[in-house]
Amino acid sequence: MGLAHRVLDVPAPPGEDEPRHAGEPAADYVRRTAREKAVRGENHRRTQGLPALPLLAADTTVILDGDVLGKPADRDHAIEMLSRLSGSCHEVHTAIALAAHDRLHEKVSVTQVRMRALAADEIARYCDSGEPYGKAGAYGIQGLAAAFIERIEGSYTGVMGLPLFETAALLRRVDIVLP
Repeated sequence: MGLAHRVLDVPAPPGEDEPRHAGEPAADYVRRTAREKAVRGENHRRTQGLPALPLLAADTTVILDGDVLGKPADRDHAIEMLSRLSGSCHEVHTAIALAAHDRLHEKVSVTQVRMRALAADEIARYCDSGEPYGKAGAYGIQGLAAAFIERIEGSYTGVMGLPLFETAALLRRVDIVLP
């Protein structure tokens, strides 16, 4: 977006990173997680004595039939997720939270994604590429998995992990001038 920025390396809390609470709806989970990241970032900024600048946090999750498909733990988990997504429509929710001027501002991007049916050998080759790891739903639309996506309805950048339209709206809300 052409904005000067720096990335804060904020340690994750001990235990499971980004746990979903029992009975928590998937859409609520992604919003809560983005808020928690922003709060952790603000706390880190304060304890490190860093300047009080706007802080942006985001979280992306893939939702299929009400289930959150997070980052795969290993190859078998990635294969399982991609097999479930194969030939189906799912949602990608990306929540963004902007901490600025002692307030927390939020927006959510929801995108419908249709993945074509995948053969087992395609899934295996994709897993061999290393690309599924560290990505919600075990795929990156901006990489090799682009060939798996029949269509999207919503935000391409939201599926990538930072919806630029919504981010720009939040930044304007706190009077940050965009180039």
